[in-house]
Amino acid sequence: MPTQTRAAVCWEVGRPWEIVDCTLADPRQGEVLVKLEYAGLCHSDDHNITGDFPAALPVVGGHEGAGVVVAVGEGVDRVQVGDSVMLLPLPSCGKCRYCAEGRSYICDANLDVMTGARADGSFAFTSADGQPIGAYGQLGTFSDYTLVQQIRVQRYERDIPGPVAAITSCAVITGYGSAVRAAGIRDGDTAVVVGVGGVGMSAVIGAKISGAAHVVAVDPVPFKREQALKLGATHAAADVDEAMGIVSALTRNRMAEAAIITVGVLHGDMIGPITRLVSKGGNVVVTSVAPMTESTVSIPLVEFAMSAKNLIGVVMGLTRPTADIDRIHALYRAGKIPLDDLVTRTYKLEDINLGYEDMHKGLNLRGVIQF
Repeated sequence: MPTQTRAAVCWEVGRPWEIVDCTLADPRQGEVLVKLEYAGLCHSDDHNITGDFPAALPVVGGHEGAGVVVAVGEGVDRVQVGDSVMLLPLPSCGKCRYCAEGRSYICDANLDVMTGARADGSFAFTSADGQPIGAYGQLGTFSDYTLVQQIRVQRYERDIPGPVAAITSCAVITGYGSAVRAAGIRDGDTAVVVGVGGVGMSAVIGAKISGAAHVVAVDPVPFKREQALKLGATHAAADVDEAMGIVSALTRNRMAEAAIITVGVLHGDMIGPITRLVSKGGNVVVTSVAPMTESTVSIPLVEFAMSAKNLIGVVMGLTRPTADIDRIHALYRAGKIPLDDLVTRTYKLEDINLGYEDMHKGLNLRGVIQF
């Protein structure tokens, strides 16, 4: 029988999340029904409300989550009923060329991620008045229950707390991977992280675990700078200009080996000044989401090219979730990465708009909905 659920829906740009009663379809071939326990309040979901990067609307929000499998469709072999699972924003089919090359973060199955529709064009969620509703990132974790393809779930062991599992599925692997994979930080390097919310703080942690001698966290919010210094940053600055002086002094004017951009909303004119934080041959890692209407970037072209600097676009930290999540959780179990400290506050589903207000005020590293 179809499942009844409450879900946070974005109906149109500029309108706050609304909690509505929905009907959720039964699992079909290869689909998994999950009862959510926790869902992370990622800034990417808020882009639906602001219009910076909206999905097809209306949409059930949420793409970070952890829960329990309660039903499976035919052919499901990755998980079974009763398994604790994390929901993955990007799938890993294991069959396409990119998965075969170890680049599952650009798996071909990601093609429909922003449509919110199932493979046949139908929708898993339906409102009480019969209107079909999409699932953000093909997940829709702002709901008591959700229906997803099995290639978008990953089993995890229950010694990992649910809130940690939920944020690991996106924020942690994205930020951590941006430092460890994309930036290629090595022992003794200097790294700069611009914007230290949930993703940026995970980049700080990744830079530290990679052996960086200096990690400079840049954020205008004093609370976030303070937390960054507790979680692995060696220095903190309120803006790029202040960071410039710090990095120059630390490196004797050589500048940093990498700068990782993890601001909430990226604009093209931000990148140019950040490129000057990195040394010759250095990496500028672009992890943030920019408004869909923006298509230009301003950088000092001659200086950038003649210094052999690299501008690297990043999705999901260039990680391979089925392998890298296990490594991250191993480090967590060993007490080497403090993932619990990334979860600042928990909220009820009906308080989701308060959670995002707190995010915009800079009160949270990561807010989490507890179902």
